[in-house]
Amino acid sequence: MSQDRVFGMGTDPLVPPDWPALSPPEIVELLGADAHIEWRSPRPLSATALVRTDAGDPVIVKRLPRALRDAAALDEEHGFMDHLRAQGIPIPRVLLTREMGEFTYEVQELGVGGDEYRGSFSWSPYHRTIEAEAAGRMLARLHTAAIGYDAPARPPRPLLASFALFSSPDPISALEQRAAARPALARFLRSRDWRADIEVHLCFHAHLAPRLDALTPLWTHNDWHGTNLLWKHEKPSSVIDFGLCDRTTAIHDVAIAIERCAVDWISLREGGPANIGFDQVEGLLRGYESLRPLTPAEALALPDLLPLVHAEYELSEIDYFLGVLPCGNPVNADIAYHRYFLGHTRWWAGDGTALRDRLRARATG
Repeated sequence: MSQDRVFGMGTDPLVPPDWPALSPPEIVELLGADAHIEWRSPRPLSATALVRTDAGDPVIVKRLPRALRDAAALDEEHGFMDHLRAQGIPIPRVLLTREMGEFTYEVQELGVGGDEYRGSFSWSPYHRTIEAEAAGRMLARLHTAAIGYDAPARPPRPLLASFALFSSPDPISALEQRAAARPALARFLRSRDWRADIEVHLCFHAHLAPRLDALTPLWTHNDWHGTNLLWKHEKPSSVIDFGLCDRTTAIHDVAIAIERCAVDWISLREGGPANIGFDQVEGLLRGYESLRPLTPAEALALPDLLPLVHAEYELSEIDYFLGVLPCGNPVNADIAYHRYFLGHTRWWAGDGTALRDRLRARATG
């Protein structure tokens, strides 16, 4: 893959990056005169590279704009990672966090295992059902390890997969408050009839609302898919990328894991079939429940969570495109709103009903 292209949101699979690639002078200033870049990630929302330090050690360097994550915001992620690592979850250690100019730099250990999904888009199925099952087991381990981590939910930030709006009794009021706190999002919504648009979300929220009190709050990963795991012998050997972690619920995280792997969103955006991975969903849940069986309330909530679980992230992505990028990217903001925030939920209300019905039958049968 060309080093001057990253994964795109629209119909173009590869596009120019929003941020310049990490440069040799940056790496030298950060890690020493003999440090050098060996590989650059195609992920679009930060600049990330595999770097060989002057001591010869491989590390991962990620550069983020401070408007997206300053050192204090990264500490929110690192605290959760430290807790999980102390409970035996294999997570690479953070070696350095440093603010330089308009950017924040994060240096992490490489992690144990192979990056099997390095070239895959985030919304990609697992290569094999056995890997989906193993990923489910690791997710259950992570949720068990997260018990007792009682940090408050993160404040509204760009690029967060929170569960604040649709866990609220009144999502419209909650979204109004969110927009008041995020001016770029507010400007975007003012030019759209968003209250009418989210009726499709509110239908699912109405079914979910009676079950919310039975869902225990828990810090979760919130971006669980094959590309955020390292692998050894078809099993996850390291868990990476906690940039979206927050205080949600365990079943919210399970829903994200299903949403990421069960539907071929790339095919759909190109006019193709959804290729619903029923076997992958069953494998992931089978692995998960081998260690942490879903409660009845969680199992019943899952079919109505699936159409909502990605929505808040897309609003935070709009905030990123219009409030963090120096020149803004209104095209991607519009894609985030129409194709993902609205489009995903509408798909779950239509063709996605088959998978939701199967999960509902699984919960009641």
